[in-house]
Amino acid sequence: MIFRFFFFLSFDILFSAFSLYFAYLLRFNFDIPPIWFNNLPEIFLTITTLKVLALLYFRSYHLIWRLVSLHDIINIIKAHVVAYSLFVFMVLIRIDYLLPIPKSVIVIDFFLSLGLISIFRMLRRLYIENRITLSTNPTLIVGVDSGIASIIKECRSGKLDYTPVAIVDIDKRSNRKNGYISNIRVFGEEEIEEIVQNYGISSAIINSQVGDMNSIFDRLKRAGVKDIKIKSNLSNTISNISIEDLLARHPKDLDLKAVEEFIKGKNVLITGAGGSIGSELSLQVERFGANEMYLVEHSEYNLYQINEKLQKSNHKNYLLDIKNRSRLEEIFQSHKIDLVLHAAAYKHVPLCEENIDSAVENNILGSINVIDLSIKYKVQKVVIVSTDKAVRPTNVMGTTKRIVELYAQNVEAGETEIGAVRFGNVLGSSGSVIPKFRELIENNRPITVTHPEITRYFMLISEACHLVLQAGTLAKSGEIFILDMGEPVKIVDLANKMKQIYGKEDLPIQFIGLRPGEKKYEELLISDSEVRTKYESIFVTKPTKYPIEKLRKDIERLFKAKGEEKLPILKEIVPEFNHNRGGD
Repeated sequence: MIFRFFFFLSFDILFSAFSLYFAYLLRFNFDIPPIWFNNLPEIFLTITTLKVLALLYFRSYHLIWRLVSLHDIINIIKAHVVAYSLFVFMVLIRIDYLLPIPKSVIVIDFFLSLGLISIFRMLRRLYIENRITLSTNPTLIVGVDSGIASIIKECRSGKLDYTPVAIVDIDKRSNRKNGYISNIRVFGEEEIEEIVQNYGISSAIINSQVGDMNSIFDRLKRAGVKDIKIKSNLSNTISNISIEDLLARHPKDLDLKAVEEFIKGKNVLITGAGGSIGSELSLQVERFGANEMYLVEHSEYNLYQINEKLQKSNHKNYLLDIKNRSRLEEIFQSHKIDLVLHAAAYKHVPLCEENIDSAVENNILGSINVIDLSIKYKVQKVVIVSTDKAVRPTNVMGTTKRIVELYAQNVEAGETEIGAVRFGNVLGSSGSVIPKFRELIENNRPITVTHPEITRYFMLISEACHLVLQAGTLAKSGEIFILDMGEPVKIVDLANKMKQIYGKEDLPIQFIGLRPGEKKYEELLISDSEVRTKYESIFVTKPTKYPIEKLRKDIERLFKAKGEEKLPILKEIVPEFNHNRGGD
């Protein structure tokens, strides 16, 4: 901005000198008598000072080269009228050092100066437009943070194949609009379409911290931007935008301090420690300063993978199945465990439908083992990872998770505090729809969606796990905590958005029908009795009463039944279970 001011100021002074001298030449037929040179410097300084002050007043030094318009030219005319009117007034009151001066010189100088200053600004605009048009990749930067200047610098150095020409500030509370960063104009969000058109924008770089990235992406696409990248706020690097970036929600009430106090210095056992949720819980528990971690995982490969990711050596690995109570009890006997995070479960709906016995044994028996041993060995707190599929379940998997919730709510917990946390799909988890769609798109194969109306809730794994830990700080006596997952997303819309990201809008979408146990709409609440906790993103429901001895007997009958014989017993324990065998 300072450069632009002095750039225009220098040329305006030069044009003022030229126009005044040329006005004298025209007045005296290119033969100026020497007498008229005596006060020429004083006249020049006076009229130029008045002119510059008037141009400043009418903000003619704040205009944008690329956007010079009729409005700006009118302001230049106004500035000249004011400046020359004041000058004429000074002449009329006969200020000595301005006399003598031919009246015609003032008129000629007025029009020459006005023409030169206006035409120069228009020519500068044409030059900038031509330079931007010829630039390799005119780029819009969306979102302002501390790393934006270094990204612009890398672009200008040639390290990145982008030419930043405009910046959009999403933060409506800031005062950066109409300002400059690295000599690039900052605009408001409402101007995106106009900027893309005026600047011939072909690419955009979005700051990862902008609020609703999905709507920004849609606006840029509608405006005609082909190439959209994302800038990481942490590493300050540019990468391809992903569907996870667009669907990610960033809860504003993440309480880092509360979670750190909850975890720091504790001995934590994590079941399913190598799975999608369990591995992220393991990483966060390490990050928040656990004393020791006991990682329980039945998959050798998953346990190896999480070990590769952990930075510290304060963890012990247990390759075992939680259905094996005696092996699991050895861990509780060997260590003083303060906190149990129970994430081990079979979660894939179609596989659980095909393997009812395995789903019931793993999800229910395994969970009962974890809960009972935690109570027996006086673990301070148990946090169970549940699912939205436990709400009015239509499949075996969701029903098993609901039974675990009932057990956790009604068991005699003694000194142990137990809570379950229920949430929807996490972005990018193993076997979820997003990796499946990504593989189909990359291989140019039709995208298969079960139903045009099917919807799901989504949340980032890292944010879901943080909220699980945060909800754990509130758990006391069998509560079920529900995470605010925002608005559900239609899967067909997700598929179309992924096609946009990959630039493969022509790929067809095939509807193949709902799978056994699958339902169109997931729910997070069983009733309207939820209560907001002190955190906006976390709700809690009232416990459902179920006499524990009856529940144990019903579960025992469930274990003894075989295959589909289990279905009526599941219905008996969970009356809202409405089995969807083949989809609709």
